[in-house]
Amino acid sequence: MDLWPLAVFLGLMLLNAPVAVAIACGALLFFLRQNGLPIDLFPQRLAAFSNSFPLVAIPMFTFAGVIMNHAGITTRLLNLAETLVGHMQGALAQTNVLLATLMGFESGSGNADAAMQSKMLGTEMVRRGYPRPIAAAVVAASAVITPMMPPGLGFVLYGYLANVSVGRLFMAGIVPGFLLMTALMITTRFIAKRRNFRPTRERRASLHEILAALRQAAWALTVPFVIIFGLRYGIFTPTEAGAVISAYSLLVGLFIYRELKFSQLWGLLTEAALASAMVMLIISAANALGFYMTMEQIAAQLAATLSSVTSDPLLLLVVINVFLLCIGMVLESVAALILLTPILAPIGAHVGINPVHLGLLIVMNLTLGAVHPPVGTLMFISCGVLDVKIADYTRAVLPLLAVEVCVLILVMLVPQLVLFLPNLAFGPGQ
Repeated sequence: MDLWPLAVFLGLMLLNAPVAVAIACGALLFFLRQNGLPIDLFPQRLAAFSNSFPLVAIPMFTFAGVIMNHAGITTRLLNLAETLVGHMQGALAQTNVLLATLMGFESGSGNADAAMQSKMLGTEMVRRGYPRPIAAAVVAASAVITPMMPPGLGFVLYGYLANVSVGRLFMAGIVPGFLLMTALMITTRFIAKRRNFRPTRERRASLHEILAALRQAAWALTVPFVIIFGLRYGIFTPTEAGAVISAYSLLVGLFIYRELKFSQLWGLLTEAALASAMVMLIISAANALGFYMTMEQIAAQLAATLSSVTSDPLLLLVVINVFLLCIGMVLESVAALILLTPILAPIGAHVGINPVHLGLLIVMNLTLGAVHPPVGTLMFISCGVLDVKIADYTRAVLPLLAVEVCVLILVMLVPQLVLFLPNLAFGPGQ
């Protein structure tokens, strides 16, 4: 077995090289070392993923999220969240958690949510006396919720790689997402009481104020219903849903809220293209590295090793979860998802693990990996914007990360928490 490409990939990751560059260099070394393989095969493997129709959903949903941040949708959701929880101690932190949940139904990207909330709420938390590490920790931990909600981009990737219904995966994330929200809000409340973080409102919002905030956010709140209704009745595919939501958001921003101007569209397209390009480059490079792993049978041997540990589905899930939590400490979540799904999905199918349940656990595990050192992207985004040292952030995020791991364990042990809504919407099955 040729392990040099894997060594180069891991070495470059330890040197903090860009993820796509590290993966691509590892793959390129494999092709250079093979006498029987033409080097032309390397760019072919890089470009092979571009023929996938399901992956068109990624730039579409990314574009939709960018539009929402500029069209007034995000600010109205923020106002609704503040109206609902502004009377609570630690109101800004609670608002952060609730807004991350609402934004999950809009953008589906944890990185985008962390970047937006660091600038919008994180800086305001610091201004009002929250320690910077706690503000960064709340932003990063809350952003874990966002990819759990439809249209989570991790589910699009897993569905494409494992040949699983993306519609079912979208529905599967809703209950775990709300469980994460509840756990984080309870934990944040205890932290706020201990540190005496103040509310932002003097009293609980009246019914009239709540209804007014709901009315202002109504157009934004219809997005998840459009996605779920359209997928349930076959009006559009998950890929087409991204285009539908992008068009819908444009109409709301241009003609209803009128906070978006036609002159801004080129800038929005550029921002969405740059955000999509980062993900697509990782997918492209991972496709080439996946070819190497297939040729060297690394995936098959790792699958055989995991399968030999136990054939019991629950014990195997425990092993997989521990494995993923460790991988999340050293590998960026998108790259890990692309590299590991072709390995883990067949193992799960072999022992009878529901592929939707397994997909939810993989996406949730790897998203949690983005919260903690050494390569957590959510950690780097929140700490970078709020100017926080990694050591200080790590101490602050531990209680929030602990309750999220507890939710992960609960979801692993009780599959119906994941499968109830997909079975209700689409009928029993995989």
